[in-house]
Amino acid sequence: MNSTSDQVVLNSSVLQQLNATIQAYLSDIVSTGQTFNSSQIVGENVTYTSGTVVVGLITIYFVCRWVFGKRSLPSAVPFKLDLPDAAQKHWKGKRMFPCSVYNPEQPGMIQSYCPATGQFLGSFKSMTVTDIDESISSAERAQVQWSKTSLKERLQVLVSLKHFILDNQEAIARVACRDSGKTMLDASMGEILVTLEKIQWIIEHGEDVLKPSTRPGPTNFFMKWYKGAEVRYEPLGVVGALVSWNYPFHNLLGPIVASIFTGNAAIVKCSEQVVWSSKFFTLLVQESLKVCGHDPNLVQLCYCLPPSENDEAANHFTSHPAFKHLTFIGSKPVAHHVLRAAAKSLTPVVVELGGKDAFIVLDSVKDLNALSSIIMRGTFQSAGQNCIGIERVIVSSKNYDKLVSILNDRLGKLRLGSDIDNLEDVDMGAMISDNRFGELEHLISDALSKGAKLLHGGSRFNHPNYPQGHFFQPTLLVDVTEDMDIAQNEVFGPILTVMKAKDTADCVRLANSAPFGLGGSIFGADFDECNRAANSLVTGNVAINDFATFYVCQLPFGGLNGSGYGKFGGEEGLLGLCNAKSVCYDKLPFISTQIPKPLDYPIKSNTKAWEFVKAFITGAYAVSTWQRIKCLISLAKNAN
Repeated sequence: MNSTSDQVVLNSSVLQQLNATIQAYLSDIVSTGQTFNSSQIVGENVTYTSGTVVVGLITIYFVCRWVFGKRSLPSAVPFKLDLPDAAQKHWKGKRMFPCSVYNPEQPGMIQSYCPATGQFLGSFKSMTVTDIDESISSAERAQVQWSKTSLKERLQVLVSLKHFILDNQEAIARVACRDSGKTMLDASMGEILVTLEKIQWIIEHGEDVLKPSTRPGPTNFFMKWYKGAEVRYEPLGVVGALVSWNYPFHNLLGPIVASIFTGNAAIVKCSEQVVWSSKFFTLLVQESLKVCGHDPNLVQLCYCLPPSENDEAANHFTSHPAFKHLTFIGSKPVAHHVLRAAAKSLTPVVVELGGKDAFIVLDSVKDLNALSSIIMRGTFQSAGQNCIGIERVIVSSKNYDKLVSILNDRLGKLRLGSDIDNLEDVDMGAMISDNRFGELEHLISDALSKGAKLLHGGSRFNHPNYPQGHFFQPTLLVDVTEDMDIAQNEVFGPILTVMKAKDTADCVRLANSAPFGLGGSIFGADFDECNRAANSLVTGNVAINDFATFYVCQLPFGGLNGSGYGKFGGEEGLLGLCNAKSVCYDKLPFISTQIPKPLDYPIKSNTKAWEFVKAFITGAYAVSTWQRIKCLISLAKNAN
């Protein structure tokens, strides 16, 4: 494990000039139609191909970045954690049947098991109101000291965490797979990659985001010369997150790393479906804090059974007055409960709900085979349990039949199963539970009754090797129209739905027809056409000629309408976890705001006071120089 790390930043005019030179040269090549192989730049005694020059300039650029732009990062502190037995390869755990988080013989206990194999992972006592209070109080105490740490100290925790993740990717992926049923590849891409990207982004850009933001200050002619203004970003205190089960590692660590970097304590309530893995992943962060010399109680995990007549722990969590901010990731019905509870303590909540993301294929698309690979990955990764997964493929008429044919051929080759122990090659794992299988089958049945065609799948699957597993067949449903239930409701499962549109305008109309607005993708060779379509989509996020990379780019993430409100991720996500303290000050030490004599209590003359204020306001905002001069004369006249 590396003990040191360096961060490259642009802080030199040399770099800026070199960057401008490279950009100008590349633009010239593009604008004149030159190519790297055919165009030449002739010097005094030597001839270079344009490709050689570009490579040379880029090489110089990165060398200068390294020389001029080094920013020292704190050293990573290595640490180790004992892995749970079930995180070992070829672990032999007893299988449950039937599989459920509830055990009638042990009320108040949460059962964890592998959704793919049915293997029992452990039982955990559902936390009580008292347990939650103790966790929050413990985090509050730890946050008092943590809020005083420097950004370098916080970065050391993230750097240490990053190195542990890099060195233990397989173990982390296996823990996530055991508790969620997904494949190892899906865990690597959907859990580890995006988590490391978030951590690294904060390491590289977090300090700049949290710097005090200088503001223009007043426009008042008499004040703008001496009055300064800025916004300072300070910790809120204790912040909480209620996260969904579909990405047990990433959904847990995402809000934690953002919260602790901004100086807050982080308390995450995980789903009852993934308690086993969430405990290990929380311990990972706590250990990183501990080895860096900080109180591990800064990060807490809560879990309990859903609200019921006899169990108010869940509502107690979301209504707790200690929380200064909450992030909720989940379904719309649960969001209603969360918001009602949070309203009791007036806690602000960022709400990220489901989506009905459209994947738009325009007539100008050239390579449908390559596009089909993106569609397959975006639909069936993690068995379709993705908030920004592809819910609708909307294809303009020219490419519809050919794309359906390609997808039909590819879908028939998908293999279901579990590769957690590398025993077989599989494409798709299990779903988290079987409690929505009936709903999925109903959506398909409704679509068929209204004219859709089922080309593959359509029902639950009894795996011969894993009869306890929660498997649903990869499904291809085509000729779907907007009046069908499946076109209006989130599927959150392995169903590829294809809709036909007349043209680009019709693609956009269909995309906007569902009551969601989280994300979407647009593919086409004509960028201007794609850009116009992107501007017309009523969503919080759009990817042009790519799928869901707005999330990896660490842009502010969130939706509209039925997809929720508020943003997390990127700059806005970090700043949303801060108290934006507005501070004004005197830029010139010998000038400050004072109460003029005509306005000082007790007021001697209301007439003079009125004339004085009127002249002050007019002079402060007048456009005419002559009018401002007259106001100055009036101010002098009424000053006493």
